[in-house]
Amino acid sequence: MLSLLYQEGPSTKGIFRRSGSAKTFKELKEKLDSGTEVDLACESIFVTASLFKDFLRNIPGSILSSQLCDKWVSVLDQGNNEEKIKSIQRLIEQLPRANVVLLRYIFGVLHGIEMRSEENQMNAFNLSICIAPSLLWPPVSSTPDIESEFIKKISSLVQFLIENCCRIFGDEITSLFGEI
Repeated sequence: MLSLLYQEGPSTKGIFRRSGSAKTFKELKEKLDSGTEVDLACESIFVTASLFKDFLRNIPGSILSSQLCDKWVSVLDQGNNEEKIKSIQRLIEQLPRANVVLLRYIFGVLHGIEMRSEENQMNAFNLSICIAPSLLWPPVSSTPDIESEFIKKISSLVQFLIENCCRIFGDEITSLFGEI
């Protein structure tokens, strides 16, 4: 999924914003959940993007770890950008290795899409609005007002992560997919 999103996302207007066919999404999700091999290259990139966001939402405790939720949300309240980046790197070090590897690939894809935002209309802000709710959620449910405020904060964090991903994850993030 990430490879397809890396290839097609930068040239796809509204990637992650538009959803594909609900019927196709449901059929593919059932196939993937049952272990059936699926050729996503034959499907709409919007369905692939929806499947990927669904996959992220189903990671137990979220990819950024709901246990670290308060720390993630407070990162942007810290001093200058350097301090924020250092805090983010310290939080990333507390995540399981598999989460860190997946995050690097996710932000490699998001960076590639953002670099061509003139073409796809998905700048870091737009991407963060679409993807942030799939990356982190509070450990306990809350009121709609509190949840709305949380989503705004986590979206700002994800926007910062996209805009600074090379400094956070290293410059090699731009070449994780090699020459596809």
